[in-house]
Amino acid sequence: MSTATACYDFTVIGGGIVGVATALQLLQAEPGASVLLLEKETALASHQTGHNSGVIHAGVYYTPGSLKADFCRRGAVATMAFCDDNAIPYQQCGKLLVASDETELQRMQALQQRCADNAIECHYLDGGALRRREPNIRGLAALDIPQSAIVDYRRVTNALAKHFVDNGGEIAFNSEVTAAREYPDRIELDCSDQCIHSTMVVACGGLMADRLCHMLDIATDFAIIPFRGEYYRLDSSHKQVVKQMIYPIPDPSMPFLGVHLTPMIDGSITVGPNAVLGWKREGYGRLNLDLGDTLATLSYRGFWKMAAQHWRSAATEMKDSLYKPGYLKRVQKYCPQLRISDLQAYPAGIRAQAVMNDGSLAEDFLFAHSRRSLQVCNAPSPAATSALPIAAYIVAQVEAKMAAIA
Repeated sequence: MSTATACYDFTVIGGGIVGVATALQLLQAEPGASVLLLEKETALASHQTGHNSGVIHAGVYYTPGSLKADFCRRGAVATMAFCDDNAIPYQQCGKLLVASDETELQRMQALQQRCADNAIECHYLDGGALRRREPNIRGLAALDIPQSAIVDYRRVTNALAKHFVDNGGEIAFNSEVTAAREYPDRIELDCSDQCIHSTMVVACGGLMADRLCHMLDIATDFAIIPFRGEYYRLDSSHKQVVKQMIYPIPDPSMPFLGVHLTPMIDGSITVGPNAVLGWKREGYGRLNLDLGDTLATLSYRGFWKMAAQHWRSAATEMKDSLYKPGYLKRVQKYCPQLRISDLQAYPAGIRAQAVMNDGSLAEDFLFAHSRRSLQVCNAPSPAATSALPIAAYIVAQVEAKMAAIA
């Protein structure tokens, strides 16, 4: 049991970019309030924020009127403005969505309409214009999305954290929440060697979102299933192979965007990610297995319903994960000059995917509530792009809760 007690007005659990942005905006919205950010690791952005492809998305793919579409469109503008104000480098290199066959060409037309619906700048390139723009890329046609950019989200997160601390916020590292209890006037959180008493709690737990809900006995109809995204980095001789991000046209039946080429802010180019089932929620190595995480997945009925719907695509993803030539083939359909030797090791990422009890994948942002807590249950890509408007949305919800309680 914890041996010391500390009291705060607001406590935010999770030091990814959404958690840090939320902590900062709570402090700005509630001058004089005490705000604590709890992070179980020794550094911020240690999980999803620090293991993504660094893209500032324009919002092409998302259903008009959804939180995803709204947050992403506003978040892209806000993120680049924050970078400008804080001398954080980013590159608005743009993105090409490349159609490699007739099926993708038809899907591309639907995406072009979605760009119009979401008020996103988009230009159609035929095959000849595509080759002139990117000589090493092959396709029947492409959509040019000039608003897309790249950045280092760890650096953005740390800059947000500096503003938070400079304005009186506190960050506690090595502080994993192990238990939580809600009372009429407070929530108690056990972590490390202390017990935190907080008037209001916001949980931005990512891969642990469902477990944080369960600690407070919040009824949910989802579970977090980890999907492992494996990347490669191109050999340095291919640093100039593309100037823009190159994405395939995604399959609308899947929430993942396919294997793509992404110039990184450090000058390298990554290839990926795929999407395979993760057997450990925070497993970034080549071989990963956690018995508790695995049993939690296999005992969840929603997982088996999902597997029944998507087993063919899951088998393909697993095959290409184990068989490097299969992975390469997915890239060669639009960049045929690449070879096996060009794909070099690069750290994997883990996506926290909320899967509903009926086996469907939660596509939009998902929140849960108790009287004194707000839980961010599903914050899918483009959560990093959208962190600033997500935080504003969360803060508005928290202030409404506080007003209702008073």
